[in-house]
Amino acid sequence: MMPLAKKFLPLILLLVSVVFTRAGVATNSLVWQTAGDNVSADIRGEALWPLLTDIAHQTGWHIFVEPGIDAKTDVKFSNLPTGAALRKLLGDLNFAFVPKTNEADHLYVFATTIRAATQRVNVAMTNKIAVAKHVANELILKVKPGTDIDALAKSLGAKIIGRDDKLGIYRLQFDDAAATDAALVKLKSNSDVAAVEYNYIYDAPPAPQAVANASSAPVSLTLDPNTANDPCHPIVGLIDTRMQSLGSQLDPFIMKSISVTGDTTPLTATTPTHATAMAQTILRAVSQQGGTSAVKILPVDVYGSSETATTWNVALGVKAAVDGGATVLNMSLGGTSDSTVLDSIIQQAQANGVVIFAAAGNQPVNTPTYPAAISGVNAVTALGAPGQLAAYANYGSFVEIALPGASVVYLGSQAYVVQGTSPATAYASGVAAGYKGINCDTWPQIQAMMQQKFPVPAK
Repeated sequence: MMPLAKKFLPLILLLVSVVFTRAGVATNSLVWQTAGDNVSADIRGEALWPLLTDIAHQTGWHIFVEPGIDAKTDVKFSNLPTGAALRKLLGDLNFAFVPKTNEADHLYVFATTIRAATQRVNVAMTNKIAVAKHVANELILKVKPGTDIDALAKSLGAKIIGRDDKLGIYRLQFDDAAATDAALVKLKSNSDVAAVEYNYIYDAPPAPQAVANASSAPVSLTLDPNTANDPCHPIVGLIDTRMQSLGSQLDPFIMKSISVTGDTTPLTATTPTHATAMAQTILRAVSQQGGTSAVKILPVDVYGSSETATTWNVALGVKAAVDGGATVLNMSLGGTSDSTVLDSIIQQAQANGVVIFAAAGNQPVNTPTYPAAISGVNAVTALGAPGQLAAYANYGSFVEIALPGASVVYLGSQAYVVQGTSPATAYASGVAAGYKGINCDTWPQIQAMMQQKFPVPAK
């Protein structure tokens, strides 16, 4: 059998010819998991202002600094709570953390007095993502067994607009922002509540772009029906948008789609949806390892007719995919906020032997993207050329593998190119699923092999 690295080489050739360059990007890493109050850092000689900008970006805090002060940070630590992490990061500087009820929490950094900390750290002035958006007037929560959720919602003046009693997760709607924030404070101190948070928004995924001269022909792959129930031939749960037909040759690989959005609006897109592009990319990676396969794809729509998805829909999508038999999850989506509710569902899937690949993000920054940064998830970034990160690709300590960041897909006879860590993730899912079908190795063996074959280039 041809070595996997050689089989995968044609995928490298699909990259878009224009490779952007980026200079002066630091290799420092800061991972701030606000949901679990857990901070890890590996920072060498970073100045105060970019450090505080990074913290503001990841936490959503409003940070104020005493003008004129400066310092450099040189630390390495893992899994510290917020207070201890700030002390190590800020060294000899003074700081005060002030929680707020109806706005973002405040952090003051100063050398003399807190009143001198007047200069605001402006995240919008950097290339970092703005503080994560959330659905207005909504919270999602996970309650402990035996909790009367209906009584709890009534006491808060909330309406339950989504529920999964088996998982104990619920989506609450309030009259306005003030009522939402007041309920958030109450629920955080309620002993019956395991987790509560805003219903965060995942931005629209990258759209495929039409090309006149494609560098690759349509995917050629034949379904092997004789091994369809063989556990060595996995089902890939595609957590994504709605998708179109892939044509008579590839449609047999696609299972009946599941939607968790309740949206029944007809799909009228005349260009490939993101899910259509990801499904073809997965199958292209499978085809590179052999012309026949029994790998199946289970599409799970978490976007509906909206351009964005939410934490709630993604959590339900993961559950639906696993309940539908998926043993691999492709999550070519992401956001900047960790979610304890989604974390718990992903951890349950992992405990049941499901392997997950998720996109690292297209900024480029070294701050974590979720769900890619969740423990145990395979975070995938993108190559712009062999051995080189793409100009837009996120990096950092949470990223584990790097694959090509461009894929040629087709709708009818028209070719399109989709670019980003999304197709890189789909390649990874296809490589893993295809390799499983050929060798029937365990998922830990396959993950270890992929980390060796597709390392993240050094910065």
